[in-house]
Amino acid sequence: MKPVLGFIGLGIMGKPMVRNLLKAGYTVHAYSIVAQDVEEISRDGAVGQTSARAVAEAAEITITMVPNTPQVEDVLFGENGLASALREGKVVIDMSTISSLATRHFAEKIKALGANMLDAPVSGGDKGAKGGTLSIMVGGDADVFARCQPIFEVLGGRVTHVGSHGAGQVVKSCNQVLAAATMAALGESLVMGAKAGVDPAKIVEVLSAGYARCGALDIRGNLILERNFDPGFMTRLQYKDLNLAMELSQGIDSPMPIASLVRELYKTCMAQGTGNEDHSNIIKVFEQLSGIEVQARS
Repeated sequence: MKPVLGFIGLGIMGKPMVRNLLKAGYTVHAYSIVAQDVEEISRDGAVGQTSARAVAEAAEITITMVPNTPQVEDVLFGENGLASALREGKVVIDMSTISSLATRHFAEKIKALGANMLDAPVSGGDKGAKGGTLSIMVGGDADVFARCQPIFEVLGGRVTHVGSHGAGQVVKSCNQVLAAATMAALGESLVMGAKAGVDPAKIVEVLSAGYARCGALDIRGNLILERNFDPGFMTRLQYKDLNLAMELSQGIDSPMPIASLVRELYKTCMAQGTGNEDHSNIIKVFEQLSGIEVQARS
């Protein structure tokens, strides 16, 4: 028998993840602070609920997927939070990207209630969420991970248990630093090439086949040329994740000079009011500095 699942957070990532779980035959109780999203996912077969607590009361395993640390804390321990409905044997899987330090604290509080928690942030953006191909990095007790692994395998193409509580969030910070730095380097290089007179489409074509090939090129290269900055992963979330990485690095005295610079570039994007665009819009910072706009030639 498949366990009854709960899912809290029905944004760009959460909604397609719920749909994949429904297709795999799971019963899913769902909640979001946006009532329209609950109505929409209910039409797809989920059981809509009116609070995080109601979800946890109905579910054996509850997944949370919300934007930041304060929202996870509120979903867990706030008024009508799910912690009040936890009991022995229940599991919370937080798939948000939040503070590793806070994650350890949350896991301790949930264990004191007799339940268990895994931190399982993801990489792969909305494309990976829709296709069930996310990379999932999981922290927590190995036996709880084994129990939940069939669920992860519906949502991800690669699922890795990386260590104890908080380890998933540490690995996600590593991922976000590399992703942000790569996206910044892609923007900088395309602007340089375009200003030197080369068709940016040719640059993307060549780089995609060589050593410089990367996720930024594969997923966003052609979209940048089309000037399509609809969010697969919002700039404001990239900026938030870089702040989390810096918080972690400061706590362990691990210098992060590249991440510090990239964070300042994303801060510029935020100041320009483009926080809800895709994080590939960092190219606009370099375009403004160089006085050129990158797009494919007709």
